[in-house]
Formats: sequence, C-alpha cells, structure tokens
Amino acid sequence: MTLKGKNGLVVGIANSHSIAWGCAQAFHQAGASLAVTYLNEKALPFVQPLAEQLDAALILPLDVRDDAQLEAVFVAIDQKWGKLDFLLHAVAYAPKSDMEGRMADTSRQGFLEAMNISCYSFVRMAHLAEPLMQNGGCLLTTTYYGSEKVISHYNVMGPVKAALESTVRYLAADLGPRHIRVNALSPGPIVTRAASGIAHFDELVQLAREKSPAHEAVCIDCVGAYASFLVSDGARLVTGSIAYVDAGFNVMGS
Repeated sequence: MTLKGKNGLVVGIANSHSIAWGCAQAFHQAGASLAVTYLNEKALPFVQPLAEQLDAALILPLDVRDDAQLEAVFVAIDQKWGKLDFLLHAVAYAPKSDMEGRMADTSRQGFLEAMNISCYSFVRMAHLAEPLMQNGGCLLTTTYYGSEKVISHYNVMGPVKAALESTVRYLAADLGPRHIRVNALSPGPIVTRAASGIAHFDELVQLAREKSPAHEAVCIDCVGAYASFLVSDGARLVTGSIAYVDAGFNVMGS
C-alpha cells in the first residue's frame, strides 16, 4: 500500500493526541503530500511543529464555521497542486452545557452549532473538494458508536454523529459516478482534546477495554493505519461504509 503521488488535506489536528494526527502520520509515512489546517492563532503553536514533521506543503487557518476560510483552503490547494486525492474531516464540537445536560434539554443554538461544525462542514468540504478530484478520490470523516446506541454522557453528539453517518451514505451515492469514495472511521474511545468534553470519559475507555473481544484500548496509530488504507487505491471499491476501529466493541451485546 502506497500513497506516493497523492495529495491530501487533513482537518482536525489539535495536538499530538488527536486522531487526525495519527492519521496524518500514517498518510505521510505512506508517501502522501499533505496540507494541514489549524483552528486559530491560539492553536497554531501546537499544530505547526506537527505539520513540519509531516513536511506539510500547506499550513492553513480553518474555522469550519467561516465559509470564506473554507473556500480559501481549497483555493490554496488548487493553486499548489491543481488536484486533491483525499481529505480527512476530523472535527466535532458541541457546547459544554449541552454535552453535560440531558438530550431532552439541549438548546436550539447548541444543537445547531454541533450539527454545523460536526456534520454540515463535511458536506461543504465535499462540495469544494469535488472539482479538485477530477480522477476520483476519497473523503473520510470520523464518527463514534454513540451514533447507534445510547452512550452515557454522549448526549447531543449521538444524533449529530448519526446525521454524519447518514451524510456519508448520501454523499457516497452522489459522488460515486465521479469515482469519489466517502467513508467514516468509527474508533473506540480515545483520550483526545475533543473527548475531554465528555463527562466520565475515563469510564468509557475502561468499559471499552473490558467489553471488547480484544480487551485493548484503541490508539491513534491503529486508526491511522486503517485511514491510510481507506484513502489508498486498495480500497477503491469501498464507499459508503462505517469502518469500526474499536477492538470489536460494536459486536458485543449489553
């Protein structure tokens, strides 16, 4: 498996614990050239050293709520490479107050913000990436088992991730004739910056380790290895799928 000659965009690196970082390392090791984004100036000191380790061709600001920044990222990629072979969307957010409360008490603004950042941004990226994928490509996002089953303290993100997974299927159908594949990675619980917003997250990690057939915690390197395969030509007929990287947790009963 090789990604030599391929150009990819990685969105979602916050620090060296990020799932996006594990994926970016795997892409780089397989030979891909990468563009990397960072949320804002506060995040840049954490992201830039990692991007330099990847020999990133582009390091660009991106708050997915800002249409102008989103468009600027894809313009920069077009100017640099003239094409894009794959992208990884690994961003998710919900206000802390809505994560900590009951689903029934979720605020309208919190729900809409979570849906915009965590789901709609992937739709928008697909729209902007399509013209750059003249010879086909792969769009990859990240989800979690809380989209299917009720996971304590996951709350509003459960419905949001369910919407994201449905979006993967519809985008796969839309873009399949252009040979653009669309898939989602569904890792088990990993201690990341985003996960810090979930109450009692350490209990989720322990439960996953105890209940999964492999009895192991998932790491970002495991997710990266699978991501690297999914964006490669070896997975050219894999689309519309939710790919579990959870040590088998999803197959077990309650």
